Amino acid sequence: MFNSAKIHALCFDVDGTLSDTDDLYAQQVARYFPRFLFKDPDHAARHFVMWMEAPGNALLGLADRFGMDDEMVAVLHWVSRRRKRSQRGFMLIPGVDELLKQLHGRYPMAVVSARDERGTMAFLEHFGLVKYFDVVVTGLSAAHTKPYPDPVLLAAQKMNVPPANCLMIGDTTVDIRAGKSAGAQTAGVLCGFGERPELERMGADIILEDTTKLLEIL
Repeated sequence: MFNSAKIHALCFDVDGTLSDTDDLYAQQVARYFPRFLFKDPDHAARHFVMWMEAPGNALLGLADRFGMDDEMVAVLHWVSRRRKRSQRGFMLIPGVDELLKQLHGRYPMAVVSARDERGTMAFLEHFGLVKYFDVVVTGLSAAHTKPYPDPVLLAAQKMNVPPANCLMIGDTTVDIRAGKSAGAQTAGVLCGFGERPELERMGADIILEDTTKLLEIL
């Protein structure tokens, strides 16, 4: 059960939690999703674009569903060392910069991402977000990446906060599983890859429409 009084530090995923997809691109793609096959073409197109722009999140989500974490992580590490960076890049979820500004100084904050360090830092630096975070944990920072608890445990250690007093905020079952395995509370956000039913099944302590709603519960 969600208990805001126990939260002393915040851990944020990146893709789908801090970063958004290109809505204009998604609108263009939606034209190719026929309504007789897709109940909500706009929704389906947005998820398709997010999968294309952040294949790591998509693949980790599938691996989490089918119990192939180790194998998929090895594949992603191999791919991340060889793939060229996307020219399209990500956008910031509206309101996230103001959210972080208001939370800064109230809580220690960490980025806990499955992205590689180069991609994570490029995103944070592009939007001027580095100053808000005390710790940045990426895909290779710990012995194992999400959905294992290692990245959350490492972030908690570096923030000098017990894992039980951390809140892991993310948009996928991978984020929720990592947070719960570490003993942290978890918040699932619906502005990214994840859907409410699967986040609830994974045991998210609270579900938020988007990341900016954190201000209403903290």
